[in-house]
Amino acid sequence: MAISMNSSTVHHIAQLANIPVTADEEKKLADGFATTLAVVDELKKVDTKGVEPTHQISGLTNVFRKDIVDADRMFTQEQALANAPQSHNGFFVVDQILDQE
Repeated sequence: MAISMNSSTVHHIAQLANIPVTADEEKKLADGFATTLAVVDELKKVDTKGVEPTHQISGLTNVFRKDIVDADRMFTQEQALANAPQSHNGFFVVDQILDQE
């Protein structure tokens, strides 16, 4: 399924995502998306029959550790709040930020 990527499509996507985009940005994004989609279309043409799926190529494995609390590295509540500009009842006090848009 071919997607027509033009400024009007970018404008529509930007509106859905509530992202402000200028007309110049719409054109640049449309060109970039079109290039990306063209590369993806080329990749779809590659014959991958008989090729095993590859999940990672480094051969490295993830290192896990138990989530154990190290009391020697913990702050007390007083230490954590020591440099706070404002605190109240053991909590940080910060300015309220509400965006009406």
